[in-house]
Amino acid sequence: MDTATAATAVAVWAPEVAVERRDDPPDGARPAHASRLLALIEEAFSEAGVAWESIDRIAVGVGPGGFTGLRIGIATARALAQARDLPLVGVSSLAALCEGSDPQHEGSDPQRVVGVIDARRGEVFAASPGAFEPVALAPAALAERIVPGSLAVGDGAVRFREELERAGAIVPVDHSPLHRVSAAQICRLGADVEPGDRDALLPDYRREPDAKPRDK
Repeated sequence: MDTATAATAVAVWAPEVAVERRDDPPDGARPAHASRLLALIEEAFSEAGVAWESIDRIAVGVGPGGFTGLRIGIATARALAQARDLPLVGVSSLAALCEGSDPQHEGSDPQRVVGVIDARRGEVFAASPGAFEPVALAPAALAERIVPGSLAVGDGAVRFREELERAGAIVPVDHSPLHRVSAAQICRLGADVEPGDRDALLPDYRREPDAKPRDK
């Protein structure tokens, strides 16, 4: 499952099958992570024809992404893993975003894929496999890291299309599925992660939250 962006994404995955269910709210609409996550899990189970007894592990996107969404997703994953006595693994949402991209998109041959998630406050969360790890930075700073011909994907790439394309990035059309964090990719990557302590799994916020406690 992944709740790093406004979308709520859930998948049931095995090497021979992948069923994904998701809720992608319209632009400007509030995310529905809390109300849709468990329902989407049940829908995915029903479509895949499986029950909890068939599940070997739970994989959850740890961000970076929205604070509230990540808290909901990871808390839900922890609770389900504990209730079902299942291993729990965390997966970078940016890694899944990059892995879900077709390197031959529209006949191009990009030198790299850059995952870009809108971080609000005029910033983005970005990463590029083999080039740089997840980081929070301004779109202009990201543009300086772009190698011309790179494929930039994610809702942050859509929002800051002009800056990234000016730097030579290839940004798919706004509604391309390449801009979505795939829960099936979260599962696929999570299948190769060594499970750890469920309670030690934390969100990758990558920066301080907007709301901070007041000094007494």
